Amino acid sequence: MAKSDSFFIRASIATNGTTFATTSIDLGAYVDALGKSVLRVHNLAVQYGSPTGSVGVAGPSATASTSFQITTQSQTDMQDADDKSVVASGRLIGASDAAANLQMLTDTLDVAPQHWTNGYLVGVEQIYLATDSVGNALVDDVSVVMECTVETLNSSAAMALALSQQ
Repeated sequence: MAKSDSFFIRASIATNGTTFATTSIDLGAYVDALGKSVLRVHNLAVQYGSPTGSVGVAGPSATASTSFQITTQSQTDMQDADDKSVVASGRLIGASDAAANLQMLTDTLDVAPQHWTNGYLVGVEQIYLATDSVGNALVDDVSVVMECTVETLNSSAAMALALSQQ
């Protein structure tokens, strides 16, 4: 398998605190199943909110969460990890005390390419970054940075991967 030097793909999506939102990430410059070219995502970093923005839970004794997902198929809601389209998934969770002061803030990566021995192979030309919030939006946006390489598979393997991710 031929490998390229690693490079980074970055994407961001705004949260509104009440509804599911999604945006596509074009991989057409890297992925061509007929041409036997696929993308390997090695690592994923997530930034919740802007560096100068605030993180907060509205209301006393409240909890809230903001989730993100990257999938190989367009979705209308967040998916469980057993869905074949899920590439990465995580959540930021916050809780406030009776005086509405933020008391707990934690993040987790449920599924991430760096959890796997060889990262995650992508054979489709578009992936999707989604976000949703429960309670209220803890942050105003979610950004991701993916460390990737382009690899060559034989044509039948590349096509089989692409078809399995659609």
